[in-house]
Amino acid sequence: MKPAPFEYRAPDSLAAALELAGEHGDDAKLLAGGQSLIPVMNFRLAQPAMLIDLNGVAELDFVRPGEDGTLRVGALTRMSRLERYAELPDYSPLLAEAIPWVAHPQIRNRSTFGGTLAHADPAAEAPAVCLADGARFKLAKRGGERWVAAGEFFRGLFETALEPDEILVEVELPAVGAGRGTSFQEIARRHGDYALAGVAASVRLAAGGAIASGRLVYLSVGDKPVDAAAAAAMLAGERPSAALFAAVAEHVAAHEIEPAGTIHATPEFTRHLVRVLTRRALAKAVERAAAEGSR
Repeated sequence: MKPAPFEYRAPDSLAAALELAGEHGDDAKLLAGGQSLIPVMNFRLAQPAMLIDLNGVAELDFVRPGEDGTLRVGALTRMSRLERYAELPDYSPLLAEAIPWVAHPQIRNRSTFGGTLAHADPAAEAPAVCLADGARFKLAKRGGERWVAAGEFFRGLFETALEPDEILVEVELPAVGAGRGTSFQEIARRHGDYALAGVAASVRLAAGGAIASGRLVYLSVGDKPVDAAAAAAMLAGERPSAALFAAVAEHVAAHEIEPAGTIHATPEFTRHLVRVLTRRALAKAVERAAAEGSR
C-alpha cells in the first residue's frame, strides 16, 4: 500500500522544526529513522497531513559525556552509532548489551534512539533499558523545554508524555556508580524478531555481599515497560541465592505483569519466559556486581 497524501517539510535546524511542530500539532508526524512510522503510514494506520523530516537537524545527532558523569545522547543518534560507541558500557552496560538485540544491522543503521523512545513500542528494548537506568528525557517546544523522568514518560501503548507540539531532543543516562551489576536478557523466535519477553536487571551489592538494592524492568509483557518494583524490593538486604531469585521471578510472573498473549506466545508461556529470564538476569547481574566490587 501507499501512504495517504501529505505535505512534507525538512527543516535544517531545531528552531525551525519546533516552529513547524508548534504550528501543526496533532496534524503532523515527526520523521526520524522511519522504521516504524513509514510502514504505519503505508498501511494508512496513520495519515498525517504534515510530515516533518528531522534528518537535516544535525544538532540532534550527538553522543557526549556530561560534566556530572552522565552520558548525553541526541534524539537523532542512530542505534548503530550508539552500538559502536566504545565508552557506552562505561555509562550504560545495559544499553550496550541490549542494542545488538534491536532488529538487524540494516534497521539499526537507520533507526534513532529518540525515535524508538518516542514511538514507545512495549516490545522495544530501549524504553525498558532507559527506565531501568533511570534516564531523563529533554522535551522541547516553541519557547521552552522540560525534563521528564523515564518513569513518567511512558504512559501506555504507543503513548508518552510528549505533547503534540513537543519534540524529544535529548536523553540523559546517569552515571553507573560503584558496585552495580546489570544484565539484559531477551527471548525471541529468531534473533532480530520482536521479543516474546525481555528484562533489564540491575543490582547493587553491599560491602558484605548482600544485595543493597535492585531493579527489574520488563519488555513485551504489558502495554509499556513494566517496572517490577515490588519484586525488586524483595532483593534488598538478602543474600544472593537461587532460591531468592526463583521467589522474585515467581512474584513477577504472578503479580506484576499482565501479558495479553499473541499468536506467538500465550499469557501462560510469557509468564514462564519471565520466570526463566528473571532468574538468569539476576544471577548474571550479581556475578557482574561481585566482579566489579573485587576490582
